[in-house]
Amino acid sequence: MDATTIVTSKLLLALVIPLIGAIGVMFKGAEENVREAISSVSSLLLLAVVASMVPSIFAGKTLYFQLFELLPNLTVTLRADAMSMIFALVASSLWTIAVFYSLGYMRGLKEHAQTRFNACFALAIFGAIGVAFADNLFTMYLFYEIVSICTYPLVAHHQDREGYEGGRKYLVYLTATAKAFLLPAMILIYVLTGTLDFATDIQSGIFGPEASKPLVIMLYVFCLFGFAKNGVMPFHHWLPGAMVAPTPVSALLHAVAVVKVGVFCTTRVMLYVFGVDLMAALNLGIPTAYFVGFTIIVASIIALSKDNLKARLAYSTVSQLSYIILGVALLTPAAIQGGLIHIVNHAFAKITLFFCAGAIYVAAHRKDISDMEGLGKVMPFTFGAFFVASLSMIGAPPVAGFVSKWQLLVGSLQAHQIGILLLLLASTLLNAAYFLPVTYRAFFGKPATAGAYAGVKEAPLTMLIPILIACFISVVIGIFPNFMMSFVKAVTG
Repeated sequence: MDATTIVTSKLLLALVIPLIGAIGVMFKGAEENVREAISSVSSLLLLAVVASMVPSIFAGKTLYFQLFELLPNLTVTLRADAMSMIFALVASSLWTIAVFYSLGYMRGLKEHAQTRFNACFALAIFGAIGVAFADNLFTMYLFYEIVSICTYPLVAHHQDREGYEGGRKYLVYLTATAKAFLLPAMILIYVLTGTLDFATDIQSGIFGPEASKPLVIMLYVFCLFGFAKNGVMPFHHWLPGAMVAPTPVSALLHAVAVVKVGVFCTTRVMLYVFGVDLMAALNLGIPTAYFVGFTIIVASIIALSKDNLKARLAYSTVSQLSYIILGVALLTPAAIQGGLIHIVNHAFAKITLFFCAGAIYVAAHRKDISDMEGLGKVMPFTFGAFFVASLSMIGAPPVAGFVSKWQLLVGSLQAHQIGILLLLLASTLLNAAYFLPVTYRAFFGKPATAGAYAGVKEAPLTMLIPILIACFISVVIGIFPNFMMSFVKAVTG
């Protein structure tokens, strides 16, 4: 441990806050106001603790806390560095927003099992924070599995045939791929290197020059597919199937805990286990970029065919997640920065979109885009926010997604990959094709019958305010990207 490393219990505190919140909800869940208060206070405390680490990270320090040791060089240890903070800040801030939104949604629809819902929501954040602050591959794997298990009750929340089928597919895909690919890869990496600790920079990785190249390539492929939460085809079917869950869960899956855990783990391993130099030497980067590029295009085409709004957003997520992996796989500074900053930019825009979908369902009981003709005239704030978040997904200024797309385009030029450049431009056109018609229909379409929206108005303020906050932040980080970009630039050096 060098002079730049600080041992601090803040990491442990950040980890246990959502855990304590979940326990508190389970014991006090019968009193709904107390239950919501516990969730709200826990989310704010977590955000405060994570934010308190920012000055140390800006000062070039690494925060560290070891929980316990299992075997020599095999520990459950927490570490906060620049890359950790990208995901930790996203997870903690969006949990705060999602808690208030869930209050309006779940009460508005008089959903059952709200105590279980809130407890599992907190446990999912517990797992996400554990992943964000994992110091090694074993710790990351442990919390990755916790996220899978704790979110199953959320996916199957409605406890009907559709819910159980979606939950079963969700659990089978995520746990089977982790056991079949990730667990063997982790064991082999430990045998080969004697450690599972992440490297201290993105260049070197942890493999020595004596490592067998075919074996390292196999381990890389296993890690890419083992983190199936990243939504890369062909292991993506769990994600659209999970849309049977309540909308706050969909927002959690797509913006906060689940898919972001997948891409964060994937890119963390690419950069801090294999490293830029080794990936370049073994020619792993560019083939990976084109491989996930297939997911970007195909998922976008499928999204075009979906009339159900949440299904369209689900396939959009499948596509957008691969932007993150593609950027890192290009191995150029600008592309890596574009990929990592998209963790943030996608999160705020996508949670806005799912929040809007939930508000539309609560206020107007509409799920299909074809049934939303003219609905924007009675729900202007909701569809206005949907439009702004759509611009972020498309990559249009001044919203946050433009920063991601710009960096990825520059990075593809740095890598001399005109094919990737054209792929990104094609995906941008597809993004526009499946997002813009939603807003156009809502504001300029005509309802099938006169008075179709009689009595329909904006969703309750407990839902509308979180929507507008998430939308506003998406614009702010698009206009003033330097705060989050400072973490990303610290990663790339």
